[in-house]
Amino acid sequence: MNTMLLIAMAGVVALIFVAVFYWLVSRESPGTPRMQEIASFIREGANAYLRRQFQTISYFIVGLAALLLIVMWPRWQIAFGFVVGALLAQLAIFIGMNAATRANVRTTQAATTSPGKALVLAFRGGGVMGLTIVAFNLLGIALLSVFFGVNPQHPENVSLLVGFGFGASLSALFAQVGGGIYTKAADVGADLVGKIEARIPEDDPRNPGVIADLVGDNVGDVAGRGADLFESGSDNLVATMIVGLAFIPQYGWAAVLFPLISRAIGAIGAVIGVLAVREAKGRSRITSLNIGFFTTAIFSLLAFYALGQWVMRDIRIFYCLSLGLACALGTALIVQYYTGIDQKPVREIAEASQSGPAITLMSGFSWGMESAVLPKIMIALANLAAYYIMGGGIAGFFGIAAATLGITEMKGIIMAGDAFGPIVDNAGGIAEMAGLSQEVTESADVLDAAGNITKAITKGYSMSCALMTSVVILFAYLVEATRLQGIEYTQINDVIINLAHPLNIAAIMIGTTIPFLFTAQTVRAVEKTAFKMIEEIRRQFREIPGLLEGNAKPDYSRCVDISTRNALREMVAPTVFGVIFPIAVGFTLGVWALASYLIGVKIIGATLAMFMFNSGGAWDNAKKYIEAGHLGGKGTETHAASVIGDTFGDPLKDVAGPSLHILIKLQNILAINLLPLFIAYSIKWP
Repeated sequence: MNTMLLIAMAGVVALIFVAVFYWLVSRESPGTPRMQEIASFIREGANAYLRRQFQTISYFIVGLAALLLIVMWPRWQIAFGFVVGALLAQLAIFIGMNAATRANVRTTQAATTSPGKALVLAFRGGGVMGLTIVAFNLLGIALLSVFFGVNPQHPENVSLLVGFGFGASLSALFAQVGGGIYTKAADVGADLVGKIEARIPEDDPRNPGVIADLVGDNVGDVAGRGADLFESGSDNLVATMIVGLAFIPQYGWAAVLFPLISRAIGAIGAVIGVLAVREAKGRSRITSLNIGFFTTAIFSLLAFYALGQWVMRDIRIFYCLSLGLACALGTALIVQYYTGIDQKPVREIAEASQSGPAITLMSGFSWGMESAVLPKIMIALANLAAYYIMGGGIAGFFGIAAATLGITEMKGIIMAGDAFGPIVDNAGGIAEMAGLSQEVTESADVLDAAGNITKAITKGYSMSCALMTSVVILFAYLVEATRLQGIEYTQINDVIINLAHPLNIAAIMIGTTIPFLFTAQTVRAVEKTAFKMIEEIRRQFREIPGLLEGNAKPDYSRCVDISTRNALREMVAPTVFGVIFPIAVGFTLGVWALASYLIGVKIIGATLAMFMFNSGGAWDNAKKYIEAGHLGGKGTETHAASVIGDTFGDPLKDVAGPSLHILIKLQNILAINLLPLFIAYSIKWP
């Protein structure tokens, strides 16, 4: 118990710095009255959306908690943990998003005097979200472990924590899908009508959809992605603690505490990394951000050595942790290549825009397909290397679990970089709407381009985390399945599923189709909402006299309401389908076939997601490359083609792709939650 409470203290330290960074951001000047007015519209819209989203999610939380309590009784702790996980996820995104909506206008004001100061301010605003998710991960799981009696005398109680992961996963899927639909419907509507039809600049105050677009940056990239990484961290910790049960004979109770200790290292490393991002003359913005990422990585590497050598007393664990850390950095570099505004893929997509929208789409599509290759190969090789570093067999799975902990240690600093993106995007929008000087808007655009890269890095990183975490959850599923059926852990290799069995082939076939169905539903949801947004913006341009001439004010609230209502309605169906399919497979095809189904979902889902968010990020930065004055600049046919490419990529990179991360992990953790029921009541095939 004392060790658990000591681990929880690392979460308390992270929360202290959340308060410090929040205060450092809040004390800065919010700028002119006009800037403050625009910022208040954004903050009020974002908070209103979150309140309505929480009301919608709360019905599902209450209903599923009651159902879990009934069907899992007397294991009431699973239902309790489910509620705690869901509520902490919502609280984390509320804190992080409020920091972001206060940092945006202050970043704009800072850009009027010092672009370097604006960078630091925006990153600290993003750091609030990054540190909050890490702190709540640690505090939630450590304190529940104490409450549930997880200790050396009752190691089996670790399995009671799976409810926490399920609650975090469900909450995250709602937040990502709903926030993604909101932001991309507003973005697509504002861009297509404003830039293409009306030929007015991005974030022009005459555009009725511009406030909804700026609100969407926060509810999508801050709230949605924050919930995603909170869920990923929760699932990873719980699954690795379950896997640790099989290794108590070798490492003692440290095998179960190991993931929590490593996450405590990540929390402290994230604090150091955020502090390391400083302004410096002559240094590019992305270089300054990379310094923060690599500082966290170096600290983690040193701490991993101490953890492997003196806590676990097995240096091979250090090698596996380091391997995962290298994957995190490798993913970041690969994504920077495929989405960086000064890199070959983005420049070629921009050049293709000279031939029209069709060639723009072809170019982005091809680069996006290619971008999925290296990360998947890297992760596959990392899994193999970790497996054999630990000697293969059942011990090899502990190596894979350690490598997964290594990649997830960057979670706090990576999320800080992701939240930095919408903060600087909003800052540029506020500068445009407030009529600030060209120098300020250009400074904000430079930060926004860097923010696009950090957002793309986070998506790639999240997918890498999701893929490796889902492997660990799958092994945790096998550990728990064998335990519940009275099979010794040492015999796990003897009961590994036979992929050639017709039941398992059928399950794989079903699993590989689910990411496509889910993608279809989420993209269609954006299309429906964007259609309504476009019609409303056109109506206001048509019916409000003097609007395009700048002599009248648009009805921003109407567009905000359209995005809010439709996003909350459309997010339900994909989430429900994500829950129903693994349950149906578990009861009809059985426990081992469900494991095959999960393999199909993760392999195809990860590949599809990587393609979507990298191609979308590249299309976005190709547009920004042209808007910076290249290839004719704004207002040209080349620019119009790039805008169409960007709008096509928007639902891919910010809705369907990131939501697939969560779908993969949600289905895996749900399978573990309901495993006792599948064992007892599934159809027994001959």
